[in-house]
Amino acid sequence: MTRLVQGSDGRAWEVRAQMEWRRPATADDFEHDVAASYAPGIAMMIVTLVLALVLIIWMPDDVIVPSWIPLALLVLALFFPLRWILRRPWTVVAETEGDPDGERPSERWVGTVRGVFGVRGEVNKIAKSIQRHDLPDFEGPLHPVE
Repeated sequence: MTRLVQGSDGRAWEVRAQMEWRRPATADDFEHDVAASYAPGIAMMIVTLVLALVLIIWMPDDVIVPSWIPLALLVLALFFPLRWILRRPWTVVAETEGDPDGERPSERWVGTVRGVFGVRGEVNKIAKSIQRHDLPDFEGPLHPVE
């Protein structure tokens, strides 16, 4: 997601957001950054699928399954992966090359926003702040980077 914004001082800003598949490491998370592997999660998914297949294969023929049960099981199975995808962190970057006169230097602001819907609203707030005040809001998630 990329957006071009014109500041009132004449500088052109590029505001872009990119989904991060891994959570960015920060100083606050340093001690908890020791992650094992994905093997336990994959093993549990395989065990769950095998048990579901065994349940289906061994089911007697005279059992009547209501049509809403497979749908409910599908919704239950997809809840956590969908939640995981919708709550991924996004890295938001607002940068400008400066103005041609050299009066205003180039700037780069970087921050992290969680969720697909949250990042869309935050990019809109950043764009409005740049149009009004020539800079992203200091109270927002973005911070200047040298």
